[in-house]
Amino acid sequence: MIRTLLKYSLIIFLILQIIVIRIMAFFPEFVEKYYSNGLYHYLSAYSRKMFGVVPFSVGDVMYGVVILWLLWLIFRIKKSFTWKRAVVGLANGFSVFYFLFHLFWGMNYYRVPLTEKMNLTYDYTYQDLTDFTDKLIAEANALHFQMTGNDSLRVDNPYSNTEIFEKSLNGYHNLAEHYPDFAYSTLCVKNSLLSTPLSYMGFGGYMNPFSGEAQVNALLPKYTFPTTTLHEMAHQIGYASESEANFIGYLASVYNEDKYFKYSGTIFALRYCLRNIERMTPDKLEAYLSKINHGIRLNFEQSREFWDSYQTPVEAVFEVFYHNFLKVNAQEEGLETYSKFIGLLISFQT
Repeated sequence: MIRTLLKYSLIIFLILQIIVIRIMAFFPEFVEKYYSNGLYHYLSAYSRKMFGVVPFSVGDVMYGVVILWLLWLIFRIKKSFTWKRAVVGLANGFSVFYFLFHLFWGMNYYRVPLTEKMNLTYDYTYQDLTDFTDKLIAEANALHFQMTGNDSLRVDNPYSNTEIFEKSLNGYHNLAEHYPDFAYSTLCVKNSLLSTPLSYMGFGGYMNPFSGEAQVNALLPKYTFPTTTLHEMAHQIGYASESEANFIGYLASVYNEDKYFKYSGTIFALRYCLRNIERMTPDKLEAYLSKINHGIRLNFEQSREFWDSYQTPVEAVFEVFYHNFLKVNAQEEGLETYSKFIGLLISFQT
């Protein structure tokens, strides 16, 4: 009996983990106080200090090593393969992964949402959306003209990726003066070594929960790079929800003193608004596009061409996987949660 329990100890541990985490989901205040602002605060600070000085993406290397190890393991056991052995091995590996994921970052999915902490809401009317879109168009057109002096030229961010990473701290510093919960210290943002695979999967970046690094797709159109970076940094400070990371990333961009950051964040929010207008009233989209400087529309086209160049069936597979991953981790709308940040912005602005 004892030998059997030891043999399946990791599977038993996995079941216990799932039960405990599902219970903890009902106590967000506890998670907020003792994990997000407690244990995670110290773990993330330590990991960023440790890996921030390394010039390459340690997290990407970790994933590469794990993939090679799994391939070696499969090759090694294929001669003595049994379904029971395979299932037990997978369950044991997943148990370890599940534990480390939630220990180092994943419990942030269950913290107190920003809607409660900042008295915001995701809900808005169509009139709210169109009013906010008009406001963003005016801001975007003004910023665009300041940078180009010509409403027909697209904006090309002049900074290197490393310079963008460093300048990102300015926006978070200014934001934290008004909202201390969004303070960020010890820069640990990297160009992903997996940028080409990320492009084919449709990802602008990701935050590695095991190394604490923010990974950014180095191939992205440069005008989008600042807000993508700030989004991943929001994950680093413990905001797991995609809508909240979008919201914080936008705020950190417009609170930045650099006009290229302000432009990136404003265009980022504007594109989401336009998508929502297209979804609600497709026939009115063209009227809104006509209000936007031609140079901004060229930036939109730049993004479309970039993602179209990496369009493959692989992206659809990863969309389905990530959609369900988000739903499992307390984001019931799946990928739709990205768009919910417009509700946060509208609520924040009013």
